[in-house]
Amino acid sequence: MSKKNQWVVPVSGGKQWGVRGEGNERLTSIHDTQQQARARALDIAKSQGSEMFVQGHDGRIRERNTYGNDPFPPKG
Repeated sequence: MSKKNQWVVPVSGGKQWGVRGEGNERLTSIHDTQQQARARALDIAKSQGSEMFVQGHDGRIRERNTYGNDPFPPKG
């Protein structure tokens, strides 16, 4: 399984929320609430060791989390 960043995006005119792997045209899943879509994207991102982005209705990134082998303590 490839490590693709997971995006939570508004769909259906903002009435539903989708999860999409980065670079994919098709949605992985569609949900009635952002909370449900976020939970699904979180599961996928954790299992792949990738990042999760939550995009708002305005297109701006509202949340970004990385799951995987981050160095601790962070450099810099």
